[in-house]
Amino acid sequence: MRPLLPIAAVALAALSAGALAADPPGSRRANKALALCEREAGSVEEKRALLARGLKLAEEAVAEDDGDAKAHFAIVCNLGKEMELRGASVGNLIALRRLRREMDRTLELAPDYADALLAKGALLCGLPRLLGGDREEGERLMRAALEVDPEYLGAHLTLAKALADRGERELARAEAERALALAKRKADARAAEDAEALVARLAN
Repeated sequence: MRPLLPIAAVALAALSAGALAADPPGSRRANKALALCEREAGSVEEKRALLARGLKLAEEAVAEDDGDAKAHFAIVCNLGKEMELRGASVGNLIALRRLRREMDRTLELAPDYADALLAKGALLCGLPRLLGGDREEGERLMRAALEVDPEYLGAHLTLAKALADRGERELARAEAERALALAKRKADARAAEDAEALVARLAN
C-alpha cells in the first residue's frame, strides 16, 4: 500500500485556514488535537510526537463526546498524517479502515464540514478500487466542499490534481488556474508555486 496515497496526503496538508459557519465548533480537546496535526515540525521524529499527542487528545475528546464531529476529524487528520509518515505497511491497511470509519462519522455528524468532505473525496480518488476507491464519488465530495466554501484553496488545488491524474487535462488546468489566482489573492506563496507548476505541466 502506498503511504496514505499522494492525493489524500495533499488534502490533509491543505486544510482550510479559517473556520466557516458550517464547521462544527468542537471541544477544547478537539481543537487542540487538530492544531497539533496542522503544526509544522523540524524533523520526522518531532512530527511523529506531535501526531501521537494529537491522536491521543482526539481520542479523549471522542470518548468524552461521541457527537463531537471535530474530534472525529482530528482523529482523521492525525491518523492520516501518521500513516503517511509510516509508509507502506500492513499496519496502514488496518489503520485505513479506522480512517474511513472516522471520516464517515465526521460527515454523519457534520455533512457540510468542508475539510472532511475534501479529505474523504481525496482519499476515494487516491485509493485503488480494490481498497474502496471511487473517483467519481471522490470528485463529487471535493466539489461539495467547494459548494460550502467556494474560496477553499486546498479543495481547488486537490480537485485539479485529481482531474489531472485521470487525464482530464483541460478541466484540471482550468481548476489549477482558479487555484493559482486564489493563491495569489490570498498571498499563499506555497500554494501558488504548487498551482503554477501544475498549470505549466498541463500546458505541455
